[in-house]
Amino acid sequence: MKSTIFGAVLTVLAAVCATQALAGDILARFEGGIGVIPVSSAAGPVNDDGTFPNVNRNDVRGVPPAGQIWVISRLSADAKADGRIVVRGEGLLLGGGNGIGTNANAKVFATLFCGVTESSSNLAGVPLEANGDFRIDDFLSPPPPALCDTPVLLIRTANGGRWFAAGIPRE
Repeated sequence: MKSTIFGAVLTVLAAVCATQALAGDILARFEGGIGVIPVSSAAGPVNDDGTFPNVNRNDVRGVPPAGQIWVISRLSADAKADGRIVVRGEGLLLGGGNGIGTNANAKVFATLFCGVTESSSNLAGVPLEANGDFRIDDFLSPPPPALCDTPVLLIRTANGGRWFAAGIPRE
């Protein structure tokens, strides 16, 4: 009887330790996504053609935005200490222009910023499905640092590297 209880306690303890090890393996986690709005502000009188003389692009960590508004329905991502990144996105689609509601035949990759250090998945990217869904399961290059302060995750186009969406950091 004692050996059975002792064995059960050891099994539970091993499971808890394994779960703790897996949780400690996460470098950065993101839940939820923000689609890009290419212009962060405009100033000055409106030109005759409806444009503004002074426009500020919505650059993030030096990465320029896509040229059109994009929306994303759902995003979750885990970046691990060994450099592996898994991203699941849903509904990454054009939110404006003549191609509104389409995926524009885009391919995307992920970039994780840890402070000023930039690491990306394969730059060739993965294709968006017709409904804008995608999955990235890859290793970041170069490997990210051991600690990821002020993490930022950008989903970028394989054609030019502009960003389409950003992950919302989760503690």
